[in-house]
Amino acid sequence: MTVVGHDQSDHERRDANIRAVVECAADAIVAVDPQFRVTVWNPAAERMFGWPAADVLGRVPPIVPDELQAEQNAVLERIREGGQISIATRRFQRDGRLIDVRIDTSVLHDGDGRLLGWVGVYHPVDEADLAQHHMAERARLVRRLNDIVADLNAELDLAVVLDRITTALIELTGADAGGFVRITGDSLELVSLSGLPDRMRGTVADLRSSLVGELLRSGKTVMLATGERRLGDLIWSELPGLHTIALGLSYLQNRPYGALYALFSDRKVGHTELELLELLAGHAGVAVGNAVAYADAVRQRAHERAVIDSSADGIAVLDPSGVVRQWNPAAARLTGVAAEEVIGSPPPFEIPAPGRTLTLRLPSRIWLNVLCAEVEETGELVVDFRDVTEAKDLEEAKDLFLATTSHELRTPITVVQGFASTLVNRWDKLTDADRRAAVETIAERAQALGRLVEHLLLGSRAGAGELKVTIETFDLGRLLESAVAGFRSLSELHDVRLEVAPDLPLVGGDRMATDIILGQLLENAIKYSPDGGTVAVRAREEDGDLVVTVSDEGVGIASGDHERIFERFVQGDAGDRRRFGGIGLGLYIVKRLAEAQHGDVSAHSRAGGGTTMRLVLRPAQ
Repeated sequence: MTVVGHDQSDHERRDANIRAVVECAADAIVAVDPQFRVTVWNPAAERMFGWPAADVLGRVPPIVPDELQAEQNAVLERIREGGQISIATRRFQRDGRLIDVRIDTSVLHDGDGRLLGWVGVYHPVDEADLAQHHMAERARLVRRLNDIVADLNAELDLAVVLDRITTALIELTGADAGGFVRITGDSLELVSLSGLPDRMRGTVADLRSSLVGELLRSGKTVMLATGERRLGDLIWSELPGLHTIALGLSYLQNRPYGALYALFSDRKVGHTELELLELLAGHAGVAVGNAVAYADAVRQRAHERAVIDSSADGIAVLDPSGVVRQWNPAAARLTGVAAEEVIGSPPPFEIPAPGRTLTLRLPSRIWLNVLCAEVEETGELVVDFRDVTEAKDLEEAKDLFLATTSHELRTPITVVQGFASTLVNRWDKLTDADRRAAVETIAERAQALGRLVEHLLLGSRAGAGELKVTIETFDLGRLLESAVAGFRSLSELHDVRLEVAPDLPLVGGDRMATDIILGQLLENAIKYSPDGGTVAVRAREEDGDLVVTVSDEGVGIASGDHERIFERFVQGDAGDRRRFGGIGLGLYIVKRLAEAQHGDVSAHSRAGGGTTMRLVLRPAQ
């Protein structure tokens, strides 16, 4: 009895030590059971996400964004049999903000190997990891998947759609073979395949005893099955070397329609492949739904209203003259135009030619992917359109990063080019001192360019709170002198003047970021005063802040645009500003760089015409 008591005491001490480790851990630790309900939520998790343990224990934690649910499902399924996966991603806090984290996820088994759930250790993620993960993985995924989905949506023949789905599955996941099975009552029918003998097409299997039946009963949408889970009894065993099957459910009108199988005999499957499989399966359901709706409309005109009205996509039917005759509820929801307002009139957006697709933006800022097909028997047009705003935003985020990088490199290159051109064209007219000053400026700007390139390569990202800046102490007056000197040689029409208040305090901010801001403001002042004039740069202390103003005598800013010009891809519409070109990113970058170092920049109309840009910086502490 003494020995037993001693063993119990040791066991209790070990349990107490384990609980103490979890409670005192600096990183957030979250464990969930097989139904994804929280079983462990340590104090660090409370601090990171904002919910106390009492509010989340026994519940599914509301921390995974909808657009990342497929990624989460793929990770958990990938490690169901063991191992660990580490990913950089995003999660919600209690106040609704998204935070960047790295999650190390492991599976929990009991002594008999039964699944107890999963445990994740959450670490704050730095910007380099974030840029690499989101720019390399998310942008690549969206780009490839969108191309494939667009191709699927352009086809309305059901057999062709199914064959393209399986072909796309092989391309996206790198699987050795694949297939699509359709659920019919209590049976499964193999209706499409790739990488397998064609004689297998049309094979029928029992739903309940299949992996698809197991997946349906689990309540999940994606699953992994390995060689230890009855693969040899399946029709897929005809693939030599088969060791892993991944499958994802495809829904039609919110009901299970079928499943995609990805078969692996050579390579290993990762969570990225599982995520792609789940996303493709979801899009496959929509593509199949479109094809089924089209076939039903042709075969059974009496039932077309019910089919069209139940579609998740916006669907319109146009008569041969282009006038709307049918307009389903989804079309009204997507466009904001009720059926009674549009029936009898042309549709409120451009329609592509039959058999083609078109992506366009509505005044409500919603992006639509529009597909048009002609019903040969009647000459009518069936127009299918869906909301692709989220995909466009992801693609725009990638394009914005590339455009921002190019834009930020342009100013120092412009200065170097200007001084180099001056030396080439006016060498004999310049004194030795002028030449030396020009060369020194070129060297300084080349050095700044190198620092800028290094900064961008480390993952600087446009967006409030996401730009990597270094708060240091520097002399604003000297930085202004260098910036103004670099622009005086760029235009003979402009008189660039500098006035710095005596005893101007040192700045506490990022010297390189401030140099970029000043260069952009000076460039805009010259660019938007094409007839020349004075560009006045002044620096002074005001109410404890350092204020720099850049004033020009140019075209000015239209009323109501003083805040809009700092948004992405926006240029003012006053006068003939549109002729100046550009992609509308300069002031967006300036605003974010100023805010990143706890400053601000604003635009003001100048008395007598022109614009004054006001930059506010913090003095060194």
